[in-house]
Amino acid sequence: MSEDKVRVGIVGLGRSGWNIHARILEMLPDKYQVVAVSDLDAGRRQEAKDKFGCNTYETIEELLKDPAVELVVVASPSYLHAEHSIMALKAGKAVVSEKPMAATLEDADRMIAVSEETGNLLTVFQNRRYAPHFQKVREVIESGILGRIVLIRRTEHRFSRRWDWQTLKKFGGGSLRNTGPHLIDQALQLLGPAELEIFCDMRRTLTLGDAEDHVKLLMKAVDTEAPLVDIEITSACAYPQDNWLVMGTQGGLTGTMRHLRWKYYKPEELPPRQLETAPMPDRSYNRDEIKWYEEEWSIEDYQGPDQVGFYLDLYETLRHGAPLAVTPESARRVMWVIQQAMEKCPV
Repeated sequence: MSEDKVRVGIVGLGRSGWNIHARILEMLPDKYQVVAVSDLDAGRRQEAKDKFGCNTYETIEELLKDPAVELVVVASPSYLHAEHSIMALKAGKAVVSEKPMAATLEDADRMIAVSEETGNLLTVFQNRRYAPHFQKVREVIESGILGRIVLIRRTEHRFSRRWDWQTLKKFGGGSLRNTGPHLIDQALQLLGPAELEIFCDMRRTLTLGDAEDHVKLLMKAVDTEAPLVDIEITSACAYPQDNWLVMGTQGGLTGTMRHLRWKYYKPEELPPRQLETAPMPDRSYNRDEIKWYEEEWSIEDYQGPDQVGFYLDLYETLRHGAPLAVTPESARRVMWVIQQAMEKCPV
């Protein structure tokens, strides 16, 4: 085993632990090695042993005693993220916590405090920052060709029921804490550090559990010209709309995770105008003949966010001292938005 490899223990081998983290780490064999896993299910433990040749444990307590483990990936159910992350930090491990960072803002603060007290690294898997469609949207906005951005609308629409543990409040379920952290984190990256006001509406529609599955969240920066962000996550939309809509003073953008298109005009090509109060000669409205410039972006066979980028950046931090890409403080801001929404809109 190369000394340069980061030695990983994965806590929880469900959808996230197995289908995302284990799969991505397997794609980076020169940088990471899965040396241990823990899961209550014996069949899952055997599956991991067959694939990675790793040590297997029934509990996180056993895994944390393994001296080979350097980095712990906490992929247990959402309500356990804080407890398991704090245990791993106190055991001297670096930690990647799945999203949501914690069940409450108070728990997120406890995680950060323990990370600071122990000096052990804590980061959160806000992997959608690395999604190709988000990177392109951010690039187009920051280029300035759309002018001042007025509104950013981000949606996740579907029409479907769910009846698993993530539909139950007692397990930290619900769309706000399940899908919400991805979209909120993207919005915060675009909004910057401005102070925010939060408006929301949350409802239970098709889920069989007691948690919300319809979320309308508005994020407005205070005392700035930053755009209004409109986030909509729902399981009750029979006509899903595009994932992105950006409105600007010089153009706009729309599209999905696979295909985006945007159009804009060049201000210098429009004739100068001045305000007039006299009646229009033909009784019509004012109108400009605008020459539009249109561009588009597509990605083939899109399988989801590019989680590889998260782990590549983390490797540079762990092995070469690069700044941490996803700081716990930035993930805490996501938790602050979630808590504001939960307090304003109890379901």
